[in-house]
Amino acid sequence: MIDPAYISLSSPLEGQALAQKLQTKLETLNTLEDRISVLDQTIKGQKNFSTSMGMEDQAIIHAIAATQCHIDVFFLDTGRHFADTLETLDRTVNRYKINIDVVVPDSNEMVDLLTKDGILGFRSSIDKRKACCTVRKITPLKRALSGASVWITGLRQSQSFARSQTSLAEWDDDLRLIKVNAIFDWSDDRLYDYLNAHSIPINPLHAAGFPSIGCSTCTRAITRDEHPRAGRWWWERDDHRECGLHNSKPDTFLAQVQNQ
Repeated sequence: MIDPAYISLSSPLEGQALAQKLQTKLETLNTLEDRISVLDQTIKGQKNFSTSMGMEDQAIIHAIAATQCHIDVFFLDTGRHFADTLETLDRTVNRYKINIDVVVPDSNEMVDLLTKDGILGFRSSIDKRKACCTVRKITPLKRALSGASVWITGLRQSQSFARSQTSLAEWDDDLRLIKVNAIFDWSDDRLYDYLNAHSIPINPLHAAGFPSIGCSTCTRAITRDEHPRAGRWWWERDDHRECGLHNSKPDTFLAQVQNQ
């Protein structure tokens, strides 16, 4: 087994080697349940899964519940989620009888942000939008992942150009942990088949034209000819459609002026 203390103290090269070792082990497995189970058995210590209540995350929650693995699940409540998203959270907890920790921004940081930039100030510049995402998402995420050996996500390669560079397991040097994108190689059809086969609760926003779901102030429905992430921060350029949660290095985050 991989020692979590060793993970937290690893150099980037050592961390990358550990991630590659885990990827080699996981990529031979055909089912999501097998990937989750082997991950749980391979790495000791705290393992966290962050959910946004989107389709990909719902599939992973189902697998975690089905395997009864020791993986902590949390939800970042930015204070600006759609009602449908919060209702999906409630339905999911009731369906699977699992605990989903709700992580909220620091109240003092929120007051400072709103005092400085106003309610919708994030739409006036990239820097202000980045500041909003930092307070509402990135800082709470880092707090939730403190002490973790592994961070599990629902990222898929087909979601955007930036995400096409993801792999099954990778080292996050900023967070000092292994990041596992459990269904990174799934196609849309495979995801839909899995959701339907298990009657998994799905956020109603997906059926209303929201393939990517975030804050209600920053997300809109898209048309058929638009990219799946075109509805996120639609007032910005196409290459700025990330908030920063999934950038492994701070310098990359700044250079790309936020990637999520």
